[in-house]
Amino acid sequence: MQMTARLMLAVGGAVMGSLQFGYNTGVINAPQEVIESFYNLTWYDRYGEYISPGTLTTLWSLSVSIFSIGGMIGAFSVGLFVNRFGRRNSMLMSNSLAFIASALMGFSKMASSFEMLILGRFIIGVYSGLTTGFVPMYVGEVSPTALRGALGTLHQLAVVVGILIAQIFGMDLILGGESLWPLLLGFIFIPALIQCILLPFAPESPRFLLINRNEENKAKSVLKKLRGTTDVSSDLQEMKEESRQMMREKKVTILELFRSPMYRQPILIAIVLQLSQQLSGINAVFYYSTKIFSKAGVKQPVYATIGAGVVNTASTVVSLFVVERAGRRTLHLIGLAGMAGCAVLMTIALALLDQLDWMSYISIIAIFGFVAFFEIGPGPIPWFIVAELFSQGPRPSAFAVSGLANWTSNFIVGMGFQYIEELCKAYVFIIFVVLLILFFIFTYFKVPETKGRTFDEIASEFRQGSAGQADNKTPDEFHSLGADSQV
Repeated sequence: MQMTARLMLAVGGAVMGSLQFGYNTGVINAPQEVIESFYNLTWYDRYGEYISPGTLTTLWSLSVSIFSIGGMIGAFSVGLFVNRFGRRNSMLMSNSLAFIASALMGFSKMASSFEMLILGRFIIGVYSGLTTGFVPMYVGEVSPTALRGALGTLHQLAVVVGILIAQIFGMDLILGGESLWPLLLGFIFIPALIQCILLPFAPESPRFLLINRNEENKAKSVLKKLRGTTDVSSDLQEMKEESRQMMREKKVTILELFRSPMYRQPILIAIVLQLSQQLSGINAVFYYSTKIFSKAGVKQPVYATIGAGVVNTASTVVSLFVVERAGRRTLHLIGLAGMAGCAVLMTIALALLDQLDWMSYISIIAIFGFVAFFEIGPGPIPWFIVAELFSQGPRPSAFAVSGLANWTSNFIVGMGFQYIEELCKAYVFIIFVVLLILFFIFTYFKVPETKGRTFDEIASEFRQGSAGQADNKTPDEFHSLGADSQV
């Protein structure tokens, strides 16, 4: 299956949104002290006194976590847009939010208003929540089956590149200093602009055109451009089959996903995989990496954090090349097991840090390993496997539910980690070890392998499964799915 220029343009334009999401996740870590002093001075100018430490902590936590609250709202709204306006146009429209957020945050210092900064963080959060639904859905729908996993991983690659860019720009020497931090936060208008230039040249999702709009000729011409071949009959055939299936199903609401036995299993898998991404402890490592490194006695923690960002990016590239060979399920299991091992190592290293100096190096190796294993499985896979587990009808609702699960758990970790860390000290990662083991067991018994299968094949496996459950017979096909138990 060759990569055509049109497919590259479509996917490249789409993942600009993922880059935004990554950038805004990572950008707030480095300039914390500079922004806190801006809050303090603004408060002093208004009320003639400095801010109390408690209020400052609350304001800072709000600035960080309101991003996730926006994300929850955005993720849950995905379905409102994609069926009405199409996948591509939804991505284009959402950039208006990025421009507004960029202006609010970029001019917050000039206007001496921390409210503008916090509102900007909220709006870019809504944008990022929408993006985490739009991008994997669009990429999954334009990609040929043989490249779906590899191209699906590009969403996560763009996210980690975004985090890395934010970490580098956030250094004092570059944009993280006293005078330039508004530029650091306002920089997001550039990726938004690039996406607005690229996307009009990218095609609409052929699945959307054929299945949702019933525009077969348009879908056919888009497919020819995307595939670089005149014979697209097998793709069209598969979509028509899915379309017929959709005619039989009534429109799938979010409640229907949980009510119908046909969707209950895949939606459970989608939610648990998203939770396995966020509750694995990766965000705790990223939100507090600089702190963890300075605790571990690193002289220049910001460089170690950037090192982790580089490892992050490199491991995602590895996953990109392996995902179509090794399969989704296998990589997810390897990732979870490796992270659990590294988290145990990190706990031992942090606990013995006072007795043994060289433990600080072990803790850095453990963090780098933890990040690497994350990007092999739990990083990229939950995003695009949602597109694979559902057919065209329930897909937008499934993205809304699983996206909400992802952002909510992201918020909980972001808010709660500080307090839990104060309670548990060096043993905080033990909590994540327990969770990782539970996710490993779930994945082993419940998650099917979707590599190299069409959307319709995967959906029909679940249909047979739900029918089999009704008759209390275990369908033989399910053993070929890689799940050993009655699903």
